[in-house]
Amino acid sequence: MTQATIVIGPVLAGVLALLVLVAAAAAAIGRLGVSRAVVTASVRAVVQLALVSLLITAVLRSWWSTAGFVLLMLLVAAATSARRISTLRRGWPAIAPIAAGAGVAGTVVVATGTVPPTEIAVLPIAGILIGGAMTATSLSGRRALDELRDRRGEYEAALALGFLPRDAALEVCRPSAGQALLPALDQTRTVGLVTLPGAFVGVLLGGGSAVQAGATQLLVLVGLLAAEAIAAAVMLELVATGLVRPRK
Repeated sequence: MTQATIVIGPVLAGVLALLVLVAAAAAAIGRLGVSRAVVTASVRAVVQLALVSLLITAVLRSWWSTAGFVLLMLLVAAATSARRISTLRRGWPAIAPIAAGAGVAGTVVVATGTVPPTEIAVLPIAGILIGGAMTATSLSGRRALDELRDRRGEYEAALALGFLPRDAALEVCRPSAGQALLPALDQTRTVGLVTLPGAFVGVLLGGGSAVQAGATQLLVLVGLLAAEAIAAAVMLELVATGLVRPRK
């Protein structure tokens, strides 16, 4: 029978190192300014996944430890988005859009019984949704703040016409904030034609049928769209009301 899983050993380590070097070299040649970040991000991923692999068995032994790990993921995601957005009031505003997006989508998936209410099923779904909501929060926040800065004249003109500050901000930054959903939309539109994402491949490697893999991937993609749309909308509202501001 053909081996369906990745073999852990020196060959895998060598391939990973080569890919990191290729990515860093491409960034350096293109003068993208992220060569060092590529290397450090890859090293962090190795260390973090190694720790998670060691801890995951203990984490999944009870709902309390699973809930604690989900909370940790949420806090790390909020801190990451806050750094990307460069907010004035530290990282707390980023928690709301991420928690709202992942919370609503995750509740629908689990409450309807689509995913069994077990620790080993809930934890990965929570991680996927939190990760997607984090990306949408970062992108929508940055784009909205950039628009308010670059189109300050239009914002002030709207105020002069009698718009409230929130409404004036929304008029300026709403279109660009919606672009945060483009990666998720493109991935959903092209799934199966251009890409075979992780959930699909994971189910196949785990011995599931192609139909099961397709259903799982569809659930993940649509769930991500819901989580990211909610996160982007909440972040847009936070920017418009002034709770998230550019660092002075």
